Amino acid sequence: RRITRFEFQRLAALLSGGTDYAGFGRADLVIEAVFEDLKVKRQVLADTEAATPAGAIFATNTSTIPIRDIAAEARRPGQVLGMHFFSPVDRMPLLEVIPTERTAPETIATAVHFGRKMGKTVIVVRDHPGFWVNRILTPYLNEAGYLLSEGVAMEAIDRAMTRFGFPVGPITLLDEVGLDVAAKASKVMHAAFGERLKPSPLVERMIEDQRLGRKNGRGFYLYHKGQKTGPDEQVYDLLGVRPEVPRGTTTIEQRLVYSLLNEAAMAMAEGVIRSARDGDIGAIFGFGYPPFRGGPLRHLDDLGAASVVGVLRDLEQRFGARFKPADALVRMAETGERFHGA
Repeated sequence: RRITRFEFQRLAALLSGGTDYAGFGRADLVIEAVFEDLKVKRQVLADTEAATPAGAIFATNTSTIPIRDIAAEARRPGQVLGMHFFSPVDRMPLLEVIPTERTAPETIATAVHFGRKMGKTVIVVRDHPGFWVNRILTPYLNEAGYLLSEGVAMEAIDRAMTRFGFPVGPITLLDEVGLDVAAKASKVMHAAFGERLKPSPLVERMIEDQRLGRKNGRGFYLYHKGQKTGPDEQVYDLLGVRPEVPRGTTTIEQRLVYSLLNEAAMAMAEGVIRSARDGDIGAIFGFGYPPFRGGPLRHLDDLGAASVVGVLRDLEQRFGARFKPADALVRMAETGERFHGA
């Protein structure tokens, strides 16, 4: 209902498909979105380079695998980079462009220009596992898994975050993303960052029960004709917990939000993004961080680093080392420094 039937037919006529690389000899830019497996992606890159002209750019849509790993055996590494779109692609406005240390400047400029011509808001992100959006989202989703494993009702977790300002809660988001995709991404992040980003085991249990989320109509929630209807009570039996709706949501909110804020401070200190502005835009357009809060880095400025460090230290004492405050936040608490300046 967003375009006319004539416009649909006109655009559809521009598309063609095939089962081989015929036609790739005329391509200036190829974007792959194959299965999230390093070996498969390297094979697609090799096949594409063999079929495309010397000046063609190869972009991978991986969500977590470092681009340098995919490009390790590339013939033309200067023309390889990441272009990470967000699902559903036709609705989500953000595009992360991820160059490696070997990506040529003109390749970056072409990818950014192409993304803008598509109508996307483009940010250039350093080639670190998870990049920017999935990096800071990982501890947030992990923490939702821990809360659910402890018996907090899934609707209580989601409601706490929609009240905070997110368009959907983390449990609903896992169903939307797909639990198989979330599991693969969490393994990559755990391998890259260690115990701090160790995922809750509940996603693997869900997959073992053939629960992939909305895509197969079986997830944390029940679905009727593709529409979410309510929590699936059988999930609690699967996890071996008895659900409870807590009287207050302050601790739930703190565990979810502050884990994300802490990761954002770490990633910013590592230079994953070029500016705090890019980081905030990425979080708002990438996964719906509440716009009225200005994005995670602006939100950190508003809360004050000293206050955030205090809450994180309390959470660390109560729930473990994954809440240890980022060194950058501790330094900012001591100096009064801000991400967005005065």
